Formats: sequence, C-alpha cells, structure tokens
Amino acid sequence: MTHAETRDKFLKFFESRGHKIVPSSSLLPTDPSVLFTTAGMQQFKPYYTGEADPMKDFGSLNVASIQKCIRTSDIDEVGDESHLTFFEMLGNFSFGGPSTMLRTSYWKKEAIEYAHDFIVKEVGLKIDYVSVFAGENEVPADEESEKIWKSLNSNIGVRIMGRSDNFWGPTGDEGPCGPTTEIYVNGVEVWNLVFNQYYCLNGSTAKAVEPLKSPGIDTGMGLERLAMVMQKKNNIFETDLFEPIIKLAPLELDIRTKRIVADHARSISFLISDGVRPSNKDQGYVLRRLMRRVINYMSKSDQTLMHDIFAKIVEIYGQYYPKLNANEIIYEFDRERERFEKTLQQGLKELDIMDSVGAAEAFRLYESFGLPYEVVKEIAGKKATELTRESFDEEFKKHQAKSREGSKKKFGGHGLILDTGELKAGNEEELAKVTRLHTATHLLHASLRKVLGEEVHQAGSDITAERLRFDFTFPRKMTPEEIKQVEDMVNGAIKEDYTVTKKEMSYEEAIKSGALAFFKLKYPPTVNIFTIGGTEPAEVPFSRELCGGPHVTNTGAIGQLKITKEEAVSAGTRRIRATID
Repeated sequence: MTHAETRDKFLKFFESRGHKIVPSSSLLPTDPSVLFTTAGMQQFKPYYTGEADPMKDFGSLNVASIQKCIRTSDIDEVGDESHLTFFEMLGNFSFGGPSTMLRTSYWKKEAIEYAHDFIVKEVGLKIDYVSVFAGENEVPADEESEKIWKSLNSNIGVRIMGRSDNFWGPTGDEGPCGPTTEIYVNGVEVWNLVFNQYYCLNGSTAKAVEPLKSPGIDTGMGLERLAMVMQKKNNIFETDLFEPIIKLAPLELDIRTKRIVADHARSISFLISDGVRPSNKDQGYVLRRLMRRVINYMSKSDQTLMHDIFAKIVEIYGQYYPKLNANEIIYEFDRERERFEKTLQQGLKELDIMDSVGAAEAFRLYESFGLPYEVVKEIAGKKATELTRESFDEEFKKHQAKSREGSKKKFGGHGLILDTGELKAGNEEELAKVTRLHTATHLLHASLRKVLGEEVHQAGSDITAERLRFDFTFPRKMTPEEIKQVEDMVNGAIKEDYTVTKKEMSYEEAIKSGALAFFKLKYPPTVNIFTIGGTEPAEVPFSRELCGGPHVTNTGAIGQLKITKEEAVSAGTRRIRATID
C-alpha cells in the first residue's frame, strides 16, 4: 500500500465514523512555549482546556488530521534507521471525555476499538502487543485500557509500563496530559493513544497534575513508521516517502549521509513553505543548522542535485501541501549556500589553527562564522573528540544568560516585563513598541473586514518588539491590490490620530454593542472593550474589540505600518506579518 493509499484509507476510516477532517496546521504554532508544531494535538490544545469550542469551530466533538511536525531533540541521531526531524502524524481526537451530556464524543473503549479495527481489519496488520500505564504518584494504573484490549483480542500481549513509556506530558511548558496505550506491530511502536485526563503543571510528569475540565482522546501514528510496516520494509528510508529522494543523492555518499540529506531536505522544504527564513535565532536558527549541514555534506557534489531533490519532495507532497514551491525553496537554499560558503572559508582557517575544539571553541566558531555544531563536529574530526551536543548547548545557554544580564544592566529590567503569550517585551523600550504594534492589530483586523468582508475574524496573533503576526479567517490568497488597500487603510486611521477608549462591561453587553471577540477564547463575565474612533455621538468607530492588552491612547502614536508578507497558515486561515516605523 502506497503512502497515498494509506493517507486516504486513514482519513476515510475516521470520516465514516463521524470525525471532521481538519487540515494540518502550520509548523509555526500559536503556542509561544514551543518553537515548532511537534504533535498532531498541538492545534487542538485549547479544546482540551476548555478555552475553545469544537462544536463552534468544527461542528463536531471528534476530528481527525494528518499533521506535519518538526522535532529536533534527536537531530544527532538522524541517519540511523528510525530518527527524523520532519514527519507526519496521523491522529484522531475527541473532546469532552466520558462525562459529556451530548455523548457524541468518546473515551477509552471507542478509541481503542477504532485503533484495533483500523490496524487489524482495515489494513490487515497483526498487533504484536500493546502497553498500558502502570500508575505512578497521583495517577492510578490504567486497568480500564488493559481490560478493553483483552476483551477485543485475548491473543494480544499487554505490557504494563511506567511513566517514561506510557504517560504523555504536555506540549509546551504545561497543559493536557495523561496515561497512554501504545500499539506495536512487527516490534515497532506505530500508534500512541493518549487519554488526556489531567492538566500537567510542571512538564511531562505524573506529578503535579489536576483533573482536566474537558478530558479527551489524543492519538498519534507516524506515517513513516506505518508506511514501513505496511510496505514490509526494513526501515523508514526504504519506503516510497524516502526512496525516490535517496536515489537522487550522490553515489559517493554513505547511506547514513544520504539519509541525513533526505530528512533535512524535507524539513528545509516545509519550513521555508511555512515562512521560516535562515537566521541566528529561534526557528531561523534551526533552519540554518539544517541547511548548512546539508550544504557541507553536498559541497563536493553537483550543486544542481539539491535542486532535483527539492523538486522531488514537492512532487511527493505537493498535492497534500499546496504551499510547497520548488522555486522558492531552491532560491532560499542557494542564497544560504552563498552566505555559508563566504563564512566557511574564514571559519576553516580559524579551526585549522586550533589544537582542540571543545564547547567554548565550537561556540566561538558558531558565533563568529555561523558554523553550526554539526558542521564543526564533522569538519574538526579528531580535534573535537570531547565536543558533545550537550556541552555545546550548555555553552549556548551561558551566552544567552550573559545577554540577558547585559539587557538588565542596559535597561534596568528583569527579564520579560510583559509576557501574555501573545505579547512579549523585555524592557520599557520594548513594551512601548509592542503596545504600538498591539494597537495596530486592532486597526489591521478592522481594515481586513472592511476590505475583504465581515467573514474575516481573528484566528490568533503573536507580537514582539520587532513585528506583529496576525492570523485571520479567509478562504484565499489576498491580491496585491487588497494588501495595499488594507495597509493604506490602517495608515489612514493612524494619520487620523483617533482616540483609543476603554470601557468595562458584561460580555453579553459587549457582543451586543458590536465589539469583536476572538471566539476561540473563553471570556470572563466582565470584559474590557477598546474602541478606536467614534468619540462623537454620531461617529461610527473605526474598531471595537474585546481585549485585555496594552494600547496607545491615540493612534497617531503607532507610526507607519508596513505589511511585509501575506501567507497561508492552513486551509481557510491566512497570516499577515507587519512592522512599524
């Protein structure tokens, strides 16, 4: 069964069982505590915590998706037979648990039955054994799941395992968590069913938990692993997801290096398509690491080979992810190659005169010449025997700590003086900037609705001192004329120097007054309404929204807004990036 047939079969299986099929979200999550989307449940996190209403957003308490994911915790292991940085996760999700009055959601029995029927009856595989949670601290043993499995098939082995194997922690610093049951086929773990019963207060532990208000099902099955067992391959790199890519790698490369190039090329392609560009911070730093590792491995090969590899990736995935664009990927990759080649020669000269390369030396090469850990480790060879990823990361953390201390001395601040998740500021200067940018999002929201229509609604935002990111519902790409019209309208409102007023009222009154709300959030009974313009009795406000963030008192203080990019986040959701001068 090809990967295309497997995708189709999975989605149709759950759609026929009352699940709404939801498109993959972006690799750039709205959750500020994580760099990337690392699991299928990440976009659904607000539905487990009760912050969002699945019936309102999906028309169902049960959904299924195929989610693109990036994880870099095992980057040094990539090249073996199983580790990846980019992968796709098949998942089914149910919100509401066993206590919902509607009973249209489901719990452990149905989740286990669905998984069993898909694996055994739908795709004809044999389950070797399953694992269930043994219990620890405040969380009891999962005897219910053990009984369900035995009632389905007495020949399936059940292994009782501890927290490290069968308790799933939150995505991010804290959040929904719970015991799991895992399914093994041919000795490979292919599916993990998570029963989100708790809210973890301190990372992925079975300690410090409290009952979740809206328990739910969260499952994840790696497409690459499933394809491997479905196609009877020895490892994931022999499947039809990888084999066509690996065939294009230079013959002189060993198999480990070919696998690294194939994996990293996929990650590079998807990160670029989601708007990431190489830099020395956050997501851009990860992209740069991946790019420069590939460039180093391919340095002695025909440069156009990478163009062929990227084109093949788009050929394999393009029908599922239309944002993938080979020309855009190749352009960004070649730009980074040019930058890297200029600094590489300088870095190599510096490395050549070093007797040994430890964490401090490796970090200096990174900071001065942009050489990532992987490149230093590879090129330095025996000189870097003592260099490890852990020691390099520790050196990186020391540098970050010094930078923070420098910021405190410079601005008299204490770390982040503002961090609402949406807004972040490290000092008074940054606070003033994010306040201006935050007020600008109100003008942007209102302008989008005036230009594109009232079906536009906010779908998330993220604001730093450098820029704003604003997500909104809209079914298509904006035209250049529409973008210009929205930008001009925002700047027109800024030029008008409208007064920004705040009023406190009940949530019901606020909605009746025409104030806009971010409907994925749950609001308290009493809310703050910010109105821009409309101070005169007959004057229609430019904008009126429910909000709890900081705002300028007059729009003239915002400055000139410039829209730098408009792009897709997922089906039906667009994203605008903008700055102010």
